[in-house]
Amino acid sequence: MKTDPETFIRANTSVMAPPHTPEIRLHLASEAHDLWLKTEEELEEIGLPPPFWAFAWAGGQGLARYILDRPDEVAGKRVVDFASGSGLVAIAAKLAGASWVLAVDIDPWAETAVRLNAVENEVALDFTGDNLVDEAIDVDVILAGDVFYDRDFADRLIPWFRRLAGEGLLVLVGDPGRAYLPRDRLEEQASYQVPVTRALEDSEVKKTTVWRFLAG
Repeated sequence: MKTDPETFIRANTSVMAPPHTPEIRLHLASEAHDLWLKTEEELEEIGLPPPFWAFAWAGGQGLARYILDRPDEVAGKRVVDFASGSGLVAIAAKLAGASWVLAVDIDPWAETAVRLNAVENEVALDFTGDNLVDEAIDVDVILAGDVFYDRDFADRLIPWFRRLAGEGLLVLVGDPGRAYLPRDRLEEQASYQVPVTRALEDSEVKKTTVWRFLAG
């Protein structure tokens, strides 16, 4: 990497609680325009992929809130937080009593963000940057926030999530109405009004739903 991730994260974020999960503190970009709206050239200059890890996205906030309010969904269980980003949902699962939590994200910068955020919340998380899509996973619960924003990605995730649900895993998705959400494959569990950053979304509050993936 051209830039040391920990040095950059500490210099360009502030430790704060996402609006919907005040129990959790994360290293987040306090002003979206300063980081998210850098040009591709500027990001390339510092060797930084789009910093999804620097924001608490609506789907993740809703899913984290659901887990914190219903700890029985994960307590004593082995959990994967898929496309973890900041680690918000993974941290929520650990705080709710999960026996083991693996944060998964192919962005190498997310590993550092998750590590720093885990320390901030005094929880132990494992991390992998491997692409687990289509793989068999020996866990009890899969959590995924804000993953249905891209058609090609959704087309890969849907059959995988359905298969995992068919194998008996609990697959929970947090989503604020992204374009490629497969509603016909889902069962609603809860909904929230989640404050978000207008610079990233089209409003200041997004209705966010937690869904359970159906088998088949």
